[in-house]
Amino acid sequence: MTGASELLLLRGSIATIDAAVRERSVSVGEMVEASLARVAATEGTINAYTDLTIECGRRRAAALDLHLARTDAATDALPLLGVPFAVKNLFDVAGLTTRAGSKIERDKPPAAVDGPLVARLEAAGAVLVGALNMDEYAYGFTTENSHDGPTRNPHDATCVAGGSSGGSAAAVAAGQVPLTLGSDTNGSIRVPASLCGIFGLKPTYGRLPRNGSYPFVASLDHLGPLARSAHDLALAYDAMQGADARDPACVRRGFEPTASLLSHGVDDPRIATLGGYFEEQAGPETRAAVRRVAEALGSTRSCKLPEVARARAAAFLITNAEGGSLHLADLRTRAADFEPLSRDRFLAGALLPAAWVQQAQRLRRWFALRAAELFRDVDILLAPATPCVAPAIGTEWLNINGQRLPARPSLGLLTQPISCIGLPVCAVPVWGCHESLPIGVQVIAAPWREDLVLRVAHHLHNAGVAAAPVASLATA
Repeated sequence: MTGASELLLLRGSIATIDAAVRERSVSVGEMVEASLARVAATEGTINAYTDLTIECGRRRAAALDLHLARTDAATDALPLLGVPFAVKNLFDVAGLTTRAGSKIERDKPPAAVDGPLVARLEAAGAVLVGALNMDEYAYGFTTENSHDGPTRNPHDATCVAGGSSGGSAAAVAAGQVPLTLGSDTNGSIRVPASLCGIFGLKPTYGRLPRNGSYPFVASLDHLGPLARSAHDLALAYDAMQGADARDPACVRRGFEPTASLLSHGVDDPRIATLGGYFEEQAGPETRAAVRRVAEALGSTRSCKLPEVARARAAAFLITNAEGGSLHLADLRTRAADFEPLSRDRFLAGALLPAAWVQQAQRLRRWFALRAAELFRDVDILLAPATPCVAPAIGTEWLNINGQRLPARPSLGLLTQPISCIGLPVCAVPVWGCHESLPIGVQVIAAPWREDLVLRVAHHLHNAGVAAAPVASLATA
């Protein structure tokens, strides 16, 4: 892999790729081949992919190059022109079986059509190159998948990539593609974005349609993009906006631009750091990253949400109950084909008393109202994304401020309470608080203010506080 396409893939952005293709500096086909070459050179180390869509991607690239040869590229309405992308294995991709990281689902027939978000990115000129590794049924925070193997962190291959969208984060951090899609139920975009040092957007619950993806917890599931900058996230998010009646939770809101608003800056927003639980459950590197972000934004204010630990417990109960119900038939007939940890959690959820789940939903509603009260006085809340940097693969326990905590569930300590109430969040990567690994900070806003979290993330990127460099990998 050499030349302009390689430089664009490793150092460019969605906007610079789009511009280069329009200017005929590179072709769409060259960008796709550069991506496939990078995958071939690094995949033996990272293990981000479950499937590659090589021939489909090449056909799509050839069709776009032919289209450009026949049209005026300067006026062509394809904002993601020539951008290679990949999606978490739970998105429907025509011709691939939607496995959701499991053994059971790979017995199913291939998807007949692309899911709507995949189709919308391709309609914007992007080219799909593959499907990505994940925790089984999205139930996990490490992507140590026993069926497809663990995805490794590109910045230290002995460490986890995070999860459940670990393949999505690792592929971006490794420079295999500049854009991926993931899902976030309890933190599955923000946790791997934090551990792999990239940007990730969890939109407001109900903002993007989820049909055409394998569900986990219908009342908590979100879909969103991962990329190396807030600008790239905004371009992808804008291309995916729009209601879809096939997802009953998807709201009917008109197009609300974000990319064109990034230059508005952050002079006006009122910003506060979340204290209490979010400090107590964060290690020293994480607290340092939040302080650095707050200082860069000129914020000295802090505030607290009440009963955060109970909100996280409510999210656990809802997750277990809905997940257990969804998989009940397979738990009865194919229990041995689940990963043991996933199976046991689903079984426990299936046995939960209905009164407990009802109470969890009540607490969730109460907690959402308390957050809404905070947003009367502030526009942005800052919180750590993970309690620590990426632990080693196979780690069973974490030590966070003297607490001995189980590693896999505890990587979501700080994201679950926010997922529970569906707020829009951008995870921004901060370096220098640990000797070699990144750590993420959550930029949180009131519902439907994706524009605001992306503006703040863009400002932090431009100020040099947040950065997402491609990992320095030894290639094959």
